[in-house]
Amino acid sequence: MKDPVNNFEIPTEWIKRATLPEDKLRAGIASGRLVLLADGSVLRRGYTTGTTAAAAAKAAVLSLKHTIDHVTVPTPAGIEVTLPVSASGGRASAIKDCGDHGFDVTGGIEIVAEAHESGGADMDDGISIAAGSGIGVKRGVPAINPAPMKQIRTAIAEAVREIGISGADVLISVPRGEEIARETLNSRVGVIGGLSILGTTGFVEPWNEHLLETKHELIQQAERVVLTTGRLGMRYSNMLFPDHTVVMVGNRIPEGLDAAKDKSEVIVCGLPGLILKWIDPDVLSGSGSLTTQELIDRNPADARIDRTLAAAKEDAPGVRIVLLNRDGSILRDYTP
Repeated sequence: MKDPVNNFEIPTEWIKRATLPEDKLRAGIASGRLVLLADGSVLRRGYTTGTTAAAAAKAAVLSLKHTIDHVTVPTPAGIEVTLPVSASGGRASAIKDCGDHGFDVTGGIEIVAEAHESGGADMDDGISIAAGSGIGVKRGVPAINPAPMKQIRTAIAEAVREIGISGADVLISVPRGEEIARETLNSRVGVIGGLSILGTTGFVEPWNEHLLETKHELIQQAERVVLTTGRLGMRYSNMLFPDHTVVMVGNRIPEGLDAAKDKSEVIVCGLPGLILKWIDPDVLSGSGSLTTQELIDRNPADARIDRTLAAAKEDAPGVRIVLLNRDGSILRDYTP
């Protein structure tokens, strides 16, 4: 049995311990919705803002001809998913389902799409997509990442073909986006005025408290993983890297890296203390500071920090290291 979202081959022993009947487990995993853990427990993935926006956009177009209460859309992972929507007269809304993820501040938000039939004369595919209120802007461009933009466009194209029109103009907005964005790190990464529309796979990986006991299994299942050192790092890592599986490893960074050695992308992210001391236990020697925080407070640009990060490439080649300040802003972002 293989998880189609991350292509993880699920061990037979896990399946034997599963709390769900095997037929339901197979169907749930094939849908991308369920994640099986080593102890047999099952958690639900959620859907990204990209998948939610795609559902609203497709439903808005379909509702030009019919009242719609659910819609099926593609995901970047190659799996079709069906979401509930409320749609009529060219306007649709979908609610973001975060699954079993206790840190997703965008869980439960509404994404709205408004559609109008267009002649499509000025567009190759007859489709135009615009970002409305509540969607952030970065460097003057709406913060809709390439993968979800492609997902949304594909979903709209399906609807255009289904109802037999030549094209559609679709406006996507997030009614409380600007308000909710204040709870994220968007402004610190240059996204202003609202939320980002994200999603590399279309799914949000689950995370909750009892997963702390299954770190190794979580890393095994992930394709892109963030190892973090504490709860503050966990919170901010989930905001900065919503398409990654975030695993809290505390001071056991080497063990986490060993488990993640075959992953396509590995990031170590968190407050500087444990990370710098993992790289160099004597990082404070001769600095005149008693703690890493004191070192940073004295001089955030201290070259000692950069030298220490550069030394990590010996033990952790290719691993990106992101050091955070306590407010979630980035102190260093180092890729060897």
